[in-house]
Amino acid sequence: MQQSSVKAVLGPTNTGKTHLAIERMCAHSSGAMGFPLRLLAREVYDRVRAIKGDRNVALITGEERIEPEGARYMCCTVEAMPRDGGGRAFIALDEAQLSADRERGHIFTDRLLNARGREETMLLGAATLAPMVKALVPEAEITDRPRFSTLKHIGPRKLSRLPPRSAVVAFSAEQVYAVAEMLRRFRGGAAVVMGALSPETRNRQVELFQNGEVDYIVATDAIGMGLNLDVTHVAFAGLTKFDGVRTRRLDPAEMAQIAGRAGRHQKDGTFGTLAGGQRGGTPPEFSEEEIYAIEEHRFAPITKLFWREAEPRFESIGTLIADLEAPPADEVLRLAPEAIDLATLKRLSQEPFAAQIRTPGMVRRFWEACSLPDFRARGPDVHARFVARLWQDLSEGYLGADYVAARISELDNMAGDIDTIQGRIAAIRSWAYICQRPDWVLARDEMASRARAVEAKLSDALHARLTERFVNRRTTILMKSLGENASALPITLDDQGLVKVEDETIGRVEGLRFHVDHSADHADRKMLLAAAEKALPRLLGERVDRLLASDMAGVTLSRGAIRWGRQMLATTTARENTAMPVLEPSADVAKLPEAKRMALMEALESWLAAKLAPLEPLEKLQQAARATDTGSQGRALLLNLLSGHGFVTRERAGIEHLPKEIRPFLRKTGVTFGALDIFAPALLKPAPRQLLAALGTDRRPLEEAMLPVIPDRKSLPAGYRHAGSQAIRIDLAEKIFRKAHEARAAAQASGDAPKKRKGGARNARKFTLDLALPISIGLEQDNAVRLLGQAGFRVQRARPLAEGAYGPARPDLWEWRPARRQQPQSRPPVKPREGSAFAALADLVR
Repeated sequence: MQQSSVKAVLGPTNTGKTHLAIERMCAHSSGAMGFPLRLLAREVYDRVRAIKGDRNVALITGEERIEPEGARYMCCTVEAMPRDGGGRAFIALDEAQLSADRERGHIFTDRLLNARGREETMLLGAATLAPMVKALVPEAEITDRPRFSTLKHIGPRKLSRLPPRSAVVAFSAEQVYAVAEMLRRFRGGAAVVMGALSPETRNRQVELFQNGEVDYIVATDAIGMGLNLDVTHVAFAGLTKFDGVRTRRLDPAEMAQIAGRAGRHQKDGTFGTLAGGQRGGTPPEFSEEEIYAIEEHRFAPITKLFWREAEPRFESIGTLIADLEAPPADEVLRLAPEAIDLATLKRLSQEPFAAQIRTPGMVRRFWEACSLPDFRARGPDVHARFVARLWQDLSEGYLGADYVAARISELDNMAGDIDTIQGRIAAIRSWAYICQRPDWVLARDEMASRARAVEAKLSDALHARLTERFVNRRTTILMKSLGENASALPITLDDQGLVKVEDETIGRVEGLRFHVDHSADHADRKMLLAAAEKALPRLLGERVDRLLASDMAGVTLSRGAIRWGRQMLATTTARENTAMPVLEPSADVAKLPEAKRMALMEALESWLAAKLAPLEPLEKLQQAARATDTGSQGRALLLNLLSGHGFVTRERAGIEHLPKEIRPFLRKTGVTFGALDIFAPALLKPAPRQLLAALGTDRRPLEEAMLPVIPDRKSLPAGYRHAGSQAIRIDLAEKIFRKAHEARAAAQASGDAPKKRKGGARNARKFTLDLALPISIGLEQDNAVRLLGQAGFRVQRARPLAEGAYGPARPDLWEWRPARRQQPQSRPPVKPREGSAFAALADLVR
């Protein structure tokens, strides 16, 4: 192979290395690219597929395999990448500087040394890898690429002062959650990206940030592995991390790898630390040397790469372990630290079942089982027990489809918090990896499909939990909109009165009053009110238009107030000489634009006028009181009747001096002169009485239905008179009195009424009275007697028939005695106190 066939493209982040490799691969007849993350492999797979078509591109990772028949291009993780290139024309290795990584470095080193394209091989990585490329691949042509944009240090920033489109990098899940929670409180929320998330969840969270739903993203150092984000600033929440062995400070190259995510293409970026990023200590800060190294992209070169035998012998488990622990021959290579796969192999080699593994085929199969990644990150002991259980089935042949389906079904549960769902995703990734092995699982394709489906569902559930916990979409939208153009907020009002900003509820309008959403905390209330006030004139105007178009549907009158639902629109104030009151707009109506306010008040007046139609008899009485031919005595009576809102007792009516010729006129206006009361019968019906109470004009108790007879009450409803243990409507009481007088008059006219006993008035006549009318109305007999007694009727109970006598019972006898006018008693003059001035004056008068 010619020297020019191997090219090393080295440089900092944002130099277009990956884009160049994609272009070169698409220019060849076939190719493969290896990436450090499944997420990156998927991203490039989508890009190449858009160029070459779905049938020509494959995606191969540990947990996912999309391999159309005859696919010429392959995007894969480094572990799934063919060691020798697979005979493809083009091979590219991304992030090749990870050959110096303690955990996975030996895999990158092996691909760097052995994976070659038939026509072209491209090694992509940091400039620090150049000495290793010269030493290990001397035929490679090294090309340096400068960064498209500059990177500048701007010092520490508080969370509340982070610039938009910022990424906060933390180095533990607890710190990621704490920072994201504070960002939700201060800035509306943040997307979350961690290595423990599934690729689908990470994609969904990155999408939240990329499409602008949130302006901040909180991530672990996995963000430095080539994630293409529109980040303008990177803030470090800390500068130390646990690398699997100890907690250490990041070296400048690692800092630059992360900080380099700021700025894309020609857009410059900034980096700094997060003020208060470490609890209980001083904020982290870069040294001057580190700042210079990051800004100028000058770092110490890599001097050693990790290596492990990629093709060990499988003669026995001991031989396999010896080969995996054999030191490298080249002095620039270093034996890789014991990885989880080797630790698992060494632990299980001590188990009794290991003695049964003798043939090279069994040893190879056992090593493949021990190479299962520890997705759950439970540690070597827990992972070794899982592999041991897996080997029990693999040693006998295949995993049964029923067994695998049952394990997958156990994880098909979307309930739980973030940590619970993350644990299930890690577990299902293990089974997705197992199902990808062609010689491990029966019905491999079906089981792999099931595992991917459950992982997708769990990823959706985890994305929903993360968004629910760390993203306040409403606050994010409002802050963004208020910052750009507050007058152009997309605020809408739906038919239920909900006020929304891009489908996020910020409150509700009841009537014409805005109420902030009850779920908003104290910090958000001011912002929600500020946003709503910008659009309230327009929204309330639309609300008024809907009310007018509905013919005032839902508007009610109660206690002198006109309400729409629970919202007061206007109050009523009684006006002299007319039943139509004066309307005063409420404070909320007064805030409406003038045109809308006038239109609403006119509509309310029209609605109220129609509503008060049953009060026409009252209006007629008021007109009669204003007439000049009513006379002073008639006007006095009408004013008393109006002040009683339709009825008044004769004692309070003042009719002693009312001329008889005025009475016909008053009767035409609807006045009835009763035995005990003077009233307007039309105003004793349910509708007028309800309206008088609703207007607040008559504040006495109201009987809604104005039933003829009701139980007696301590507070007598308007329009009723006591009748013993019951109360009767005034107009019906007058019918009973009139019926009694008619019976008395008929008895006197016929002359057959019995004489009254001695001692009574000579002209008093007794008569019989049938109580069928009051009883039919609903009065009890004793209560009817008490009611008639108020009008001067007295009853003499008939004696029962003597014992042994037969015949009809004797009727009760009634008599009527008109009420006598009580003459005022003359009081004797009061004698002045002796010696007072009034006593002396009395002497002078005498």
